[in-house]
Amino acid sequence: MLGRTHPLILAVIIGLLGSIVLAVPAFAGGGAGGVQCSRNDPRPVCDVNAGTPGQPGSPTGGGDGGGRGGDGKCRNPSGEEIPCERDGAWAGADGCYYAPTDPSPSTIEALGGQPAGDGGWYRQVCYGDNTSFGSVVWIAGDPPVVSAAVLARQARARLNLPSVVISMNPPGDQLVNLPVWLALEQGSWRSQSATASVPGVSVTATARPVEATWSMGDGATVTCAGPGTAWSSGTDPAKASPDCGHVYRRSSAAALGGRYAVTVTVTWEVTWAGAGQSGTVPGLTTTGQVQARVQESQAVVR
Repeated sequence: MLGRTHPLILAVIIGLLGSIVLAVPAFAGGGAGGVQCSRNDPRPVCDVNAGTPGQPGSPTGGGDGGGRGGDGKCRNPSGEEIPCERDGAWAGADGCYYAPTDPSPSTIEALGGQPAGDGGWYRQVCYGDNTSFGSVVWIAGDPPVVSAAVLARQARARLNLPSVVISMNPPGDQLVNLPVWLALEQGSWRSQSATASVPGVSVTATARPVEATWSMGDGATVTCAGPGTAWSSGTDPAKASPDCGHVYRRSSAAALGGRYAVTVTVTWEVTWAGAGQSGTVPGLTTTGQVQARVQESQAVVR
């Protein structure tokens, strides 16, 4: 039972004891970003503010504590990274997890009765080494509102990026001193989106591929701003790719298995928008690999 109706029933990140204020980095555009936790307040509060990352500014406070750090990760009081959400509950600055609950009248009576004033009952679960224990606690005052930045992190975690499928052309074995066209199949280079919501707030994260870095197996690295262009039949074998290619200068005979391991890493930029705000979260990468046999070209004897 809640002392009053709250528009968002999720408590974001909660701390119970002690007194601490975490540093808040400056954000561009006049908004505050990062985390500001206070344990002086009788109600647990750790509100993650959304903003657009700018140049780091001077911290507004100091000390150690749990909750969510300026890097957007959740940590316990020892500074160790912990999941921000577990079994439907949110990480608190004390390292435990909290979710709104509606205890029975007998439970409320056993806990000393319904407290006066605004607030709500929360399920608290604290995890130890291979153990966990839970209880029901009363939190006075308004529950923290889930911020857009928190939902952005959740939306990012839900992104399902495509597998990387490599197309090295011309097909078959490659030849020394002839251009190799490097390309990814279209499905490997396509923006993806995912959404995280709570009542009243919805945030969508979008991942966009921005760069492909190719490790060619012969010690060379090729960086391309796009998926590359697929070689087409009838193209002059001596013609180089217009946007992403490589020329092998030695055969792969001495490589493991007689082939070069060609690996490509696609870098994804992740942005988010929702609740009238927008920003970025840490990017993602996907990788793919193929084996390429490179042979010496044979002179034609007439």
